[in-house]
Amino acid sequence: MTDRHAKGMQVRRAVLGDAHVDRAEAAKTPLDAAFQTLITEAAWGTVWASDALSRRERSMLTLALLAGLGNEEELALHLRATARTGASQTDVMEVFQHVAIYAGVPRANSAIRIAKKIFAEMEGEK
Repeated sequence: MTDRHAKGMQVRRAVLGDAHVDRAEAAKTPLDAAFQTLITEAAWGTVWASDALSRRERSMLTLALLAGLGNEEELALHLRATARTGASQTDVMEVFQHVAIYAGVPRANSAIRIAKKIFAEMEGEK
């Protein structure tokens, strides 16, 4: 295991939570093992591990990109992660306003629908 992989796992767990990472690791097979290593090292061990942006800022950028590209499953995952990144619900709605202007109202509308569902679920889990 490389230092970047170890750092990536640490950051991934801090952002997504142990339960999610444990499920993902348990579901890993030889078919996707190399891909899992790639995202752990590149996304989590390099991009998310950088201290050039705060986790809150990085979270907001990630939400904007996921919403703008219509990646709804990953969007839901990163909406849940806001509980650990410091991005507030107000931050998220500001992000989705940017998405509406720069990526389209339908993408923002879908993102808001998903956010309302995820935030309600998170509130119910408290």
